[in-house]
Amino acid sequence: MNEPDVPFREEDLEAVRIRALVMDPVSSVPVVVLESEAGGTLLPIWIGLCEANAIALAMESVATPRPMTHDLLVSIIEATGHRVERVVIHALEHNVFHAVLLLSGANGNIPVDSRPSDALALAVRMQTPLFVTRGVLSEAAFRERSESELIRAVLEKIPAEDLGRWKM
Repeated sequence: MNEPDVPFREEDLEAVRIRALVMDPVSSVPVVVLESEAGGTLLPIWIGLCEANAIALAMESVATPRPMTHDLLVSIIEATGHRVERVVIHALEHNVFHAVLLLSGANGNIPVDSRPSDALALAVRMQTPLFVTRGVLSEAAFRERSESELIRAVLEKIPAEDLGRWKM
């Protein structure tokens, strides 16, 4: 069976894992921090509060009384005989990350466009491998040695007008 058209090349992928889910102290927006499996490379992605909550619930294995939206998506994917083989964050356009879910099933492989936050929420639930293209990593990742250096680097990228004015 032919491979589906995907927006990346296999040799350009680097395996990552979720390193942390934190709140940006400046904007109060959640940030998921991905780390390369090889270590030393960190990729922060600012996400919505609802998606951060969905990721956190899955990471902590918190059971909810009724299925949440991402739980429903997992059920639908599985009910149709598919599996999410992997998640790939493949592009950064106009400061917006783009991801694809690669579904596999009886009819072959299907790439599905996704927001990274939704893809990560599904991946945590389904224990799906995560990948980022080297192009995205070279454009947006930090290669720092410590978390304090990462925080400093993130803050340095925030435009001064977004920091607000603080009275001393």
